Amino acid sequence: MRLSDAQIQEYDREGWLFLPAVFGADEAALMADEAHRIYAMDRQEVFREKDGKTARTAFAAHTYDEVFRRLARHPRLIGPIEQVLGDKLYVHQFKLNAKAAFDGDQWQWHQDFGTWRRDDGMPEARAMNIAVFLDPVTEFNGPLMFIPQSHKKGVLEAGHDTGTTSYPLWTLDHATVRQLADQFGLVAPKGPTGSVLMFHGCLAHASPGNISPYDRTICYVTFCAVENHITRFKRPEWIAHRDFTPIEPLADDCLSDLVAAHRHAAE
Repeated sequence: MRLSDAQIQEYDREGWLFLPAVFGADEAALMADEAHRIYAMDRQEVFREKDGKTARTAFAAHTYDEVFRRLARHPRLIGPIEQVLGDKLYVHQFKLNAKAAFDGDQWQWHQDFGTWRRDDGMPEARAMNIAVFLDPVTEFNGPLMFIPQSHKKGVLEAGHDTGTTSYPLWTLDHATVRQLADQFGLVAPKGPTGSVLMFHGCLAHASPGNISPYDRTICYVTFCAVENHITRFKRPEWIAHRDFTPIEPLADDCLSDLVAAHRHAAE
């Protein structure tokens, strides 16, 4: 899978790119089922909401789950990112964000590269987030909100918010968000399962709480250029990975046999 020149230009200009139907419905259903199985585990990588029960996010699933091990090496993700970053890649971070129906809490306004630089010593913003929709994302179930073109502002001042939600985050203040939104506007990309969002590490983004009756499960993979690997090891390895081995993509049908096995098990 390769991006067109027009798509690369759009990404450079806006800081994000939406790719519909990258994965089929069966592939997305397999990943969604596996995500919910992981949420039920009692593991240190699984964070809960403030109620102590509802899953918020699960880190590093690609290190202990075969479905997500294959996703992290899928050519439909690796190819486009290598095009944009111009280097071989490694996985800096892998997480399954739950945003559960009725109980999924917000993610405050932030820039991811701000955290990668402050906490992990990542030299440059030569890393990118990939969001794979494992449920339909609608206007009702807590979609991501972007401030397009805000990545052009570089790393902005942020405060370390340890109280608003159960997971600490380097967040942007209200005045900064208002100024950026007044200048560039807001967008909330939506789409069916199997869709993919690529977005720049400096793009300001957030998501509201989910009070709808529908889950919004998204798998996020942060791919980083190997030459741009982190230099500070402050956070646990399962949050900020230290294996900088270049990824060798698997075959395009690497999830197909798992889909077939999943179907057989369900019968």
